[in-house]
Amino acid sequence: MNKAVFLDRDGVLNRERGDYTFRMEDFDILPDVSKALKLLQKAGYLLIIISNQSGIGRGLFKIEDTENLHNHLLEVLKKDDIKIEEIYYCVHHPETGSCLCRKPDSLHVEKALARFDIDPILSYFIGDKERDVLAGEKVGVKGILMESNTSLVEAIQPCINR
Repeated sequence: MNKAVFLDRDGVLNRERGDYTFRMEDFDILPDVSKALKLLQKAGYLLIIISNQSGIGRGLFKIEDTENLHNHLLEVLKKDDIKIEEIYYCVHHPETGSCLCRKPDSLHVEKALARFDIDPILSYFIGDKERDVLAGEKVGVKGILMESNTSLVEAIQPCINR
């Protein structure tokens, strides 16, 4: 079985602005993200992003806007030889109905565990909100709660020092 690090997007990989991030000019990849992801990859972890994007469900922006940001992120990381296995995101807003893919629910984590043959006991979910950690912990993945817009290199130390 594989081991993985699941990562929230806003506040962990790119700057959390306190508002929806869907325009390229607002998408600021945090400084040490590539360094941290390289360290995780070198340690044998698969990298998977799981994000709530409820602005889509509210009609504030489109799936294409989110896909453009994700494609940009993947291109930047690819230049540093970093492979993201998959990006899962929930488009639903909690006021418009319930779903199982919106964190703190764990459907996207469960899908990734099955698809990539991941051992949850060897894996981590890094996020800047309690809901990120809970989504992983519901299925046996250890959570790491970090402060928004801080060093991902510092946050990954439990994964690296294991």
